[in-house]
Amino acid sequence: MSQDSTLHRKILSDIEGRIVSGEWPPGFRLPFEVDLARQYGCSRMTVNKVMTQLVQTGLIERRKRSGSFVTQPKAQSAVLEIHDIREEVQSLNLAYGYALVSRVRREADVDDGRRLRLPLPARVVDIACLHSAGGQPFCLEERLINLGTVPQAGQFEFETLAPGPWLLAQVPWTAAEHRIQAVSAGKKEAKFLKLALQQACLVIERQTWSSAGPVTNVRLTYPGNRHMVTAQFKPGGG
Repeated sequence: MSQDSTLHRKILSDIEGRIVSGEWPPGFRLPFEVDLARQYGCSRMTVNKVMTQLVQTGLIERRKRSGSFVTQPKAQSAVLEIHDIREEVQSLNLAYGYALVSRVRREADVDDGRRLRLPLPARVVDIACLHSAGGQPFCLEERLINLGTVPQAGQFEFETLAPGPWLLAQVPWTAAEHRIQAVSAGKKEAKFLKLALQQACLVIERQTWSSAGPVTNVRLTYPGNRHMVTAQFKPGGG
């Protein structure tokens, strides 16, 4: 093995180790290539090849005129599962945060009825909350809960506990439907998720039912560059 190949592997291993261990957290700016070349006593070309490989594996990103930075890990949501956002964030080795934005108990309007597939008149709890990861906005949650199916939601404040895990503990769901779409950030998404207007977002909309009727409709909006969706499928029967 040539000296360049040995140095390439050492530099790659060192940088990967610092990123994975958290020593270099998301957003950390890596030393410049010329400084790394001087540190390891190698050519800048060797360092450049390492950086290119790190970009390809998604560990770092290059920003024009700024340098190379550790990327924010991308979360993966399983489309066919109802997951806890807290667990999703913690799986990325990031600190989880939750903040209630608004909670209103009111009569359902026409749009609520359409979203919940609920005949009117009806009453709902309308909740907006923000989930964060490592101190940065992670997901904007906008949720309607049908008080006809979950009357206890009318008294719960949701100030410290997100509605998702609370509902899973209260009401066993029997059916669920997911819709996924890409949208451009409007003023609301830009404000809460700290995005530029028109920046790409990923929206997962979920409707669940119990044996008693519609339970909840939730829209989860994620920054598109920090989230991906996965699903597993099995071949159907012949």
